[in-house]
Amino acid sequence: MKRQIHLNLFIQSRGHHEASWRHPDSSALALTDIEYFRDLARRAEAGLFDSIFLADTLALMDTVAHAASTWLEPITTLGAIAGSTSHIGLIATASTTYSEPFNLARHFGSLDHISGGRVGWNIVTSWLAAAARNYGGESLVSHDERYERGEEFVQVVKALWDSWADDAVLDDRVSGHYARADRIRPINHEGKYYRVAGPLNMPRGPQGRPVFVQAGSSDTGRRFAARHAEAVFTAQMEKKTAQDFYADLKALAAAEGRKPEHVMILPGLSPVIASTEAEAQHLARDLNELTDPEVGRKRLSGRFGGHDFSHLPLDRPLTPEDFPDPGTVQAARSRTEVIVGLVRREKYTLRQLLAYLAGARGHFTTAGTPEQIADLIEDWFNDGAADGFNLMPPLLPSMLDVFVAEVVPLLQKRGLFRSAYEGKTLRDHFGLPRPTTHH
Repeated sequence: MKRQIHLNLFIQSRGHHEASWRHPDSSALALTDIEYFRDLARRAEAGLFDSIFLADTLALMDTVAHAASTWLEPITTLGAIAGSTSHIGLIATASTTYSEPFNLARHFGSLDHISGGRVGWNIVTSWLAAAARNYGGESLVSHDERYERGEEFVQVVKALWDSWADDAVLDDRVSGHYARADRIRPINHEGKYYRVAGPLNMPRGPQGRPVFVQAGSSDTGRRFAARHAEAVFTAQMEKKTAQDFYADLKALAAAEGRKPEHVMILPGLSPVIASTEAEAQHLARDLNELTDPEVGRKRLSGRFGGHDFSHLPLDRPLTPEDFPDPGTVQAARSRTEVIVGLVRREKYTLRQLLAYLAGARGHFTTAGTPEQIADLIEDWFNDGAADGFNLMPPLLPSMLDVFVAEVVPLLQKRGLFRSAYEGKTLRDHFGLPRPTTHH
């Protein structure tokens, strides 16, 4: 079968541009209105997207006075969306740093049953200092410890989801046997961070287990992804770095004994689309003019673990020396590497850097016609930079609607994207096998 592009819709705020919530083309619905999320999921399903994705933040951001960065908790939100959709995959973030494996296994296992096998788990190790304070910590857990804890966490939830054999449930009313006890096993895990007896108190889900998604791009994050991830969301600012990341992660997956085609790499793409390139550029400028540089400065500080950038003037060209060494940052290390690399390459002023990051926080941003966006997608897909894209519309729902109406048909005509759903589960959409169990 011919290789085809995978598309995920990343839903955040009223769009991924920092100023989207202020723009007249963004939704007027409250960010706590479930109909906003249901409507976007239905629009993406009409466009035959593989999945939607909801991120999560475990603290109130200090930019809340001037930025719309509050929305519903993702796992419960996906439960509400599941009944309003029938095919599209549903991916939610949940932290290994501030969750318990048994609770998470139950939540996502339940969602997989509720949705008929359409759920994915975006595995994150939480890096926000404010989140640590909300969970009893005085400071961040170190980068290395977060991943060590995450490794054990994933080991436990895999064992819990596999603790029931596929044929464990009999539900035989005549004989009086509901389940085969010999096909349900405790896991008896005792590790450095977790002690979990198991088994899980629900049968195995339709997919066996949820699809594993991951987004860390540091060296540690890549190796974690190579062992576990089935889809990888990554931030790449140019095609060359995307190709390097793609080749490296596929090789790491092969070294782990996995099939590289079972690890899909989906760079973030945030396109401003209009009928002419000039119109698209004009809309992008309109959005940038609505941004507040001080909101951007605070967000930059959060990326670097709370580093103080208040002394930097807005209009002096930056150098890498204006930033902490990414190797010392215990927060979002991979994104800090991207930002410092951008400064080194482009010699941006702080104002220019913040305007660039306002578009999609370090993901690839562009402005153009539907044909130009389709050409870019095809080029990256065919030239070893992507298996598809994590679409991050700068405005929601307007830029999603344009993408579905104008870009998707171009990809379909080129034989690059499905014309109908051919399976029922998220694993079907991604072409992933159903995991077997030790049973």
